[in-house]
Amino acid sequence: MISHKLKQLLHVLADGRFHSGTELASLLGISRSAVWKHLSALSEFGVELLAVSGKGYRLQRPLQLLDKQQIDRYLEFRVRPLLGELEIHDQIHSTNTHLLEMARQGANNGSVCLAERQTAGKGRRGRTWVSPFGHNIYLSILWRFQGGPAAITGLSLAMGVAVVRALRGFGISEVGLKWPNDIYWRQRKLAGILIEVSGESSGPCHAVMGLGLNVYLPAHEGEGIEQDWVDLHGILAGSIHGKRNWLVGALLNQLLPVLAEYEMYSLGHYLEEWRRYDCMQGKQVDIFMHEQAFSGVVAGIDDQGLLLLKQANGQIRAFASGEVSFRHI
Repeated sequence: MISHKLKQLLHVLADGRFHSGTELASLLGISRSAVWKHLSALSEFGVELLAVSGKGYRLQRPLQLLDKQQIDRYLEFRVRPLLGELEIHDQIHSTNTHLLEMARQGANNGSVCLAERQTAGKGRRGRTWVSPFGHNIYLSILWRFQGGPAAITGLSLAMGVAVVRALRGFGISEVGLKWPNDIYWRQRKLAGILIEVSGESSGPCHAVMGLGLNVYLPAHEGEGIEQDWVDLHGILAGSIHGKRNWLVGALLNQLLPVLAEYEMYSLGHYLEEWRRYDCMQGKQVDIFMHEQAFSGVVAGIDDQGLLLLKQANGQIRAFASGEVSFRHI
């Protein structure tokens, strides 16, 4: 948790302008040496600071902190009843893990967890999701389903459709879906979805849908990512600055209705739209399952959401899971 004074300091510096140590001390009602200690604490959170003699201190990049009231302003009237609790954490191990714990304690349907930073953000297959402070979106939603896990087969595909809808609403064209749960832009990863399900196999269950979306990812933070990636800052030439709360609202406007309607509609309702956004159709790929690798051309997805791969011998094989990699020729 960031202290009250530290958060005050962040709010002052969020404009990206220089502020002298004297000015900061006066605004926060603390000494110059205390200002220096607070600035050092911000660095420990991964906040990039620039200090220039005679000018003072500023953030390397201005940022917009997440804010409940601002997010609420962007929620559509039809969506408000679907939203349970909305939590915003300065720092958390994982928004998904937190909501899974809250679900076991009876948290409300539609509970949403957001974080400025994750220390143990989760990607697929046990990978870590790179989660620096204050620039990206780390969002999880809890939803309860009466029909058990079988009733939500293909949910990650429908969630991908919802995310693309929100991004297209921001004027982002060329955004597509990579099976089973990644959002891509020009063959570079922009966002990922992770759904974790718990409950009875034939009775009620709950699912936590996690979304990690790159709004602005500093180059040095992305060095360890094993695949090509992109952020909204790069796509929109910086015009996304100051719109992070708006973006969260736009995402919830799409994600919450899909979650609420999924048991009624199921995957079939979203299949054609998913296929329109499919960025893998006709592409040469490798699919890795355990120690095996399969190569071929993607032939889309079937009506159950399985990936179809046309192999060199002409046979089409369906995959329910696997790690898919574009083949660079």
